[in-house]
Amino acid sequence: MARRIGIDLGGTKIEALALEHGREVFRKRIASPRGSYEATLAAVAALVGEIGEGSVGIGMPGALSPATGLVKNANSTWLIGKPLKSDLEKTLGREVRLENDANCFALSEATDGAGKGAEVVFGVILGTGVGGGIVVQGKLVRGPNAIAGEWGHNPLPAPAPQDLPLPPCYCGRKGCIETYLSGPALSRDHEQATGKRLPAEEIVSIGNGALGRYEERLARALASVINLLDPDVIVLGGGMSKVARLYTEVPRLWSRYVFSDHVATRLSRPAHGDSSGVRGAAWLWPG
Repeated sequence: MARRIGIDLGGTKIEALALEHGREVFRKRIASPRGSYEATLAAVAALVGEIGEGSVGIGMPGALSPATGLVKNANSTWLIGKPLKSDLEKTLGREVRLENDANCFALSEATDGAGKGAEVVFGVILGTGVGGGIVVQGKLVRGPNAIAGEWGHNPLPAPAPQDLPLPPCYCGRKGCIETYLSGPALSRDHEQATGKRLPAEEIVSIGNGALGRYEERLARALASVINLLDPDVIVLGGGMSKVARLYTEVPRLWSRYVFSDHVATRLSRPAHGDSSGVRGAAWLWPG
């Protein structure tokens, strides 16, 4: 099928894209209907209906459980425990491929983005939530538990006094990387230090202590990935990937935590910007 449809089912927005022979022919974003599973199904159906015929790939927060087929590990908690794949297929009247949104991002950047030609690519989402995806020799690594690359729900390595007390995470644990490195986490950290609540974008423009703490925490967290996976390229995605100084400051900081005398891993901006995930969803189908 020549037309590929990609849907990025985010916590704050849903984006749809259509590719024909690799060329973009449609794109639209709408606000996510937060808190409502039924409204989410309807929103996806409406976007696909605007595009028409084509294969449908969807990037979603969390994953489908191999044991039950139901959504698990989603920070869009209204999706958890729902038969999203089968419900979408009933609603759309066609087969749907679903994949974790960070996996879609990693696949897009490994296919024809910042990681093109690299042996091992680790794609990171730093947005409303924090996730990761692994691509080796152009193929997604999912794992038998469908959690490969779920970096955001490991504990932040080596918590320092300024990292305490460990923040609670929606997953039921405390001190997850996501609770320190999401956009909302940056806002919370700034508020705790100053008493003033600001959006992440304003904190970045100020460039104060909260951003410095963020960079050091990101360096620690990514160093653990390098020690375990040793990727050729780490590509940042999500809203925080737009912060230019991360690409100089984080590699400068991570060397103290990486078990090597030299770090050759590249930290890269996404070639396809904040639309890389939706492109990866479209690429879930072969040509």
